[in-house]
Amino acid sequence: MTEPSLVSQGLELMVFGMGVVFVFLTMLVFVTTFMSKLVNKLAPEPEVVAAPAPAASAPGVDPQLLKVLSAAVKEHRARQK
Repeated sequence: MTEPSLVSQGLELMVFGMGVVFVFLTMLVFVTTFMSKLVNKLAPEPEVVAAPAPAASAPGVDPQLLKVLSAAVKEHRARQK
């Protein structure tokens, strides 16, 4: 038979298709990396100043509510053991 078989044509097409996809994805990675570096160089993000840490107890929190919640948590943990 001088004609290539259907299986060999299928394998050739598969290898060609996988090669095209591999090359495209490799180019996509490089282009995306380049664009990311370019954007960071042209328009860097402004530095964010850290806000001061909030106080341990907010002024609007009821102390009795905190006691009730802590007692509920203790009881829940005791039941889990």
